[in-house]
Amino acid sequence: MSRTLSHPVAVALAILGASAFLVGPGDVARSEDKKVEAVSLFNGKDLTGWEGDTKLWKVEDGMIVGDSPGIKQNEFLATRKTYADFELSLEFRMREGQGNSGVQFRSKREVGTSAVIGYQADLGQQYWGCLYDEHRRNKVLVQAPPALADVLKKEGWNTYIIRAKGDHITLTLNGLKTVDYREPDETIPRSGIIALQIHSGPAMRMEFRNIRIRELSSKAE
Repeated sequence: MSRTLSHPVAVALAILGASAFLVGPGDVARSEDKKVEAVSLFNGKDLTGWEGDTKLWKVEDGMIVGDSPGIKQNEFLATRKTYADFELSLEFRMREGQGNSGVQFRSKREVGTSAVIGYQADLGQQYWGCLYDEHRRNKVLVQAPPALADVLKKEGWNTYIIRAKGDHITLTLNGLKTVDYREPDETIPRSGIIALQIHSGPAMRMEFRNIRIRELSSKAE
């Protein structure tokens, strides 16, 4: 037997029904992302979980240090684990603001060489805050805005936040979003290692600390 609902009850059910349509997969994914805590990629004591040339890479005073006497090719300290969708945060300092470095992500080692192929959150010289495609397309994909000069500390500690989810990549340097990029090429890998770079050329020293990563839901944004 059918029954007519009272007006207040009908209104309440209508509101609940409408709200269900307002919550999309992106909202659910973001909610799930917030539940995942960031974990440290560096224990502050040794290079457990990383691999690279230990003549160039070491741990000193709770930092990962890339200390180059001058090298002929780019060198990298890489995670042994691969990551797909994530938010990575770290602090870095370049001695005297001289040299070139970067943070690779969704990358891979080229077999038989020291090269790493993939995206790079660039830093140093005219590349601070840019998104570069290392050893693949070999070009800057996105230039950082001029406003970066107002917040950058060339000789001090800076904070990079790298976020990669699906085809969407953002870079934030000292609170300023320098890159907001959508990858148009569906053949580009969406997972890989994370690696720290010291560039070929003159002697330089890079310091990294507080390296933390939060893996994100693979659901759509």
